[in-house]
Amino acid sequence: MLAKAYCASTFGVDAHLIDVETNAVNGLPQYYLVGLPDRAISESRDRIEAAVRNSGFEMPRGRITVNLAPANLPKEGSSFDLPIAVGLLAMSGQIRSDKLKETLILGELALDGALRPVKGVLPVTVEARKRDLKQVIVPAANAREAAVVSGIDVYGFSHLSEVTGWLSGIKNADAVRVDVDELFRKEQSQSLLDYNDVRGQENAKRAMEVAAAGGHNILMVGPPGSGKTMIARRLPSILPPLSLEEALETTRIHSVAGKLTNGTSLVVRRPFRSPHHTISDAALCGGGSIPRPGEISMAHNGVLFLDELPEFRRSALEVLRQPLEDGELTLARARFSVTYPSRFMLVASMNPSPGGDWYDPANPASATPEEVQRYMDRVSGPLLDRIDIHVEVRKVNYQELAMPSASEPSEAIRERVLMARERQKRRFEKMSQVFNNAQMSTRMVRRICVIDSSGASLLKKAMSTLGLSARAYDRILKVARTIADLDQSKEIRAHHIAEAVQYRSLDRQHYLR
Repeated sequence: MLAKAYCASTFGVDAHLIDVETNAVNGLPQYYLVGLPDRAISESRDRIEAAVRNSGFEMPRGRITVNLAPANLPKEGSSFDLPIAVGLLAMSGQIRSDKLKETLILGELALDGALRPVKGVLPVTVEARKRDLKQVIVPAANAREAAVVSGIDVYGFSHLSEVTGWLSGIKNADAVRVDVDELFRKEQSQSLLDYNDVRGQENAKRAMEVAAAGGHNILMVGPPGSGKTMIARRLPSILPPLSLEEALETTRIHSVAGKLTNGTSLVVRRPFRSPHHTISDAALCGGGSIPRPGEISMAHNGVLFLDELPEFRRSALEVLRQPLEDGELTLARARFSVTYPSRFMLVASMNPSPGGDWYDPANPASATPEEVQRYMDRVSGPLLDRIDIHVEVRKVNYQELAMPSASEPSEAIRERVLMARERQKRRFEKMSQVFNNAQMSTRMVRRICVIDSSGASLLKKAMSTLGLSARAYDRILKVARTIADLDQSKEIRAHHIAEAVQYRSLDRQHYLR
C-alpha cells in the first residue's frame, strides 16, 4: 500500500514542498530512505520506530521504502520524523489518511512519541499557504510562530498520539491564533536602553541621530571607556519601528537559523547583533554544507555592531562589502548558491591605537603617529569607503559625568528621526530598492542633493583645504541631505555641508599630524 504526506525543506529563507511517499511490499524486514537525506534524516528510523511503538501502534513489516521527492533536492533536519511516522501509519491502515492530502506536517519525534520543536517553521508555513494547503501540523512549541501567517489553519500538538487522533477524527483541536497587532503593541511598548543614560558625548549622539535618520553606516573612534559601546547599543531606541513586512522577513531568517526562542512568534524589534572580534568567517557570513545565515544576515533590518573593528580578521571584514553595497549576501557552493537578505546599518567602533590612546605630543608615553596610522590601516580603504560617518569620541570629563540632569531621551530623538524618514519615504516612493538617503546611487545623489551657492562654495573649499578624497564627495552630500531632512529643509545649506564635512575625519590628508 502507498501513502503520501507533505513536509517542506528550507533552502535559504524559502521553503520547498516535499512529498513524503511511503510504500511497503512483502519480503524480509528492510527499510530504505531515499531522496538525498542528510545524516539527521537517515538516523530517523530508530527514533520513528520507538515513537510509533511507545504511542500504542505497530511498526509496519516487510520491505519499506520512504521516498523524499523531489529526489534531486538536498534535505536536512529532523522535521521529517513526524511526516514519515504519519505516512507509515497511514500506509499500514492504522490511521485514516483523508486529511493528509491537504495538510503539511513537520516535527521531530522523541523516543516516547513527544514532539520537539524544529527550525524554519515560518517559511514552511508560507510555502504551505502558497501551495493552497488548508492546514499545518507543527510541534506545540512552534505553533505561535507558524500562526503568524494568515490564511491557513495551524495546529500545535505535543505528542504523536494527538496528531494521529486528530487525523483520524477521534480528537478535536482548535487552530492556534495570534493577534499580530497586539503582539506589536505589547513588544514595542517595553522599555529599551535610552540615550538619557549617556552623559556628555553630544557630538557622538548627534552623529547617531543623523545615522539613524538616513540609514548611514557609522564608525566611532575613541579611547577605551569613552562610551562607544554604550552609545551604539542605544541606537535601536531611536530607529523607526519594524513594519509587519519587515518583521516577517526578519523572522524568516531567524527561524531558518533556529534562533527563535521557544514561544517567540514574531521578531518585532530591530535586531542588534554584536559578534565578538574572534568570530570566524563562516559564523559571520554563514556557512555549512547547506548554508545557514550568519551574523550578517541575522542583522537584516537592524544593526550590526562590530566593536574593536581592526581586531576582526581581514577576510571576515571584506565579506561585508557585498551586503553593504547590495543589501544581500550570496553563499556559493559547488552545486548551488544561496542568497540571504542582509540590509543592515553597520555601526563600528575602534581604539585609535593598539594601546587605546590618541597621539599626544605632551605625553611621551602616548602612542606615536606611526603606531596610530598602522592601527588605522588595518581597516581597508574599500570598507571605509562604505561607511558614511566617521566620528571621534573623546573621554568624558568629570563635569559632564556629574551633571545632575539627564540628557535628551531617546523618544525625543526618535521623533525627529521619524519625521526625516517620512520625508525620505515620500522622496523615494516611486523608486524600487531605495528606502533612505544612504541607499542613493551616484546618479541619484547628483539629482536629489541640490546645494545652495554658499553650500557649494563651502564644500569646494573643504575638498581642497582638508584634502578630502573623491570618494568622500558623495558621502558628504548624502549625509548633508539627511541633516537637511532633520531640519525639514528642502535645500542643502552651508551649515548642513559644514556638519557633514566634520563626519569625514578619516578621509583628511595628514589626519594624524
